[in-house]
Amino acid sequence: MFHRALSGGSQALRSRFSSISWKPTGKPQQTLASEIVHAGVALHSGETVTAKLLPEAAGQGRYFVVGGVGGQVTTIAAAIGNAEDSPLCTTLSRAGARVRTVEHLLSALEACGVDNCRIEISGGDEVPVLDGSANDWVEAIQQVGLCVAEASAGNYMDKLAPFLNEPIYVSRNDSFIFGFPSPEIRITYGIDFSKVPSIGCQWFSSLINASVYLKEIAPARTFCVYEEVEKMRSAGLIQGGSAENAIVCSTTRGWLNPPLRYHDEPCRHKVLDLVGDFSLLAQNGNQGLLNAHIIAYKAGHSLHSEFIRCISRSLCSVEK
Repeated sequence: MFHRALSGGSQALRSRFSSISWKPTGKPQQTLASEIVHAGVALHSGETVTAKLLPEAAGQGRYFVVGGVGGQVTTIAAAIGNAEDSPLCTTLSRAGARVRTVEHLLSALEACGVDNCRIEISGGDEVPVLDGSANDWVEAIQQVGLCVAEASAGNYMDKLAPFLNEPIYVSRNDSFIFGFPSPEIRITYGIDFSKVPSIGCQWFSSLINASVYLKEIAPARTFCVYEEVEKMRSAGLIQGGSAENAIVCSTTRGWLNPPLRYHDEPCRHKVLDLVGDFSLLAQNGNQGLLNAHIIAYKAGHSLHSEFIRCISRSLCSVEK
């Protein structure tokens, strides 16, 4: 989340046919068994903010409730159509209202199977960053547990999952994301910080399921380069950033607040971000993360979103 976004024009390969198929998972949609409340610092504004997660009915999906123009309450669905490009985080906006840094929370909700959830944000326009990972969200979800979500008529709804039908890619300069059809979810991610030797070039690849996510992905914290901190703060960003919610690496002195949770923690955190950003494909309480082999290199929030927009556009073109 803390990495610097890449600039330049992007290219995408798209088909005139739908890139995905929605297939039954054989499981009902789920929601939280009880509410969750977490308060903490907002990464970019530095304000103290609160996120309250509430159970929601089947078919409602995940959505945020935030203060809007003139103090009005605005509902913002966690959907790709509401995503906007913003530096160093994923932002959702609608009707003049916005909510920032949603990726860690959405990553945890998607991976843990919280398909329907009302998320109320107060005190600012950001989700609290907590320790910079998804760990606190995952632990809170495990503590309250899940239950089958009922629709308004009292019935259950089958959960559908998206399967990629054909190879698809987006690229920007030397960054890219490829997707290949696969019966299971695998993510391969590469980063290259050649000017920061302690990070360097890293690759992480794994099948992704709830068990793997909890053990290998959720604890990975966001990271930043120490020499870029003042520039980002001068731009009004990371006002709430600290050694308590990020791992900080210097180009000359290495990691300033060890120990790392994994030797490749920065790369694993990028996988965490991708799961959260890809969750924006979810519709009506269904799965958002693609059943596909995703290969990403030097990508980020902007390119993650562009990949999902590419798929979303293919769906719209087929519907027309």
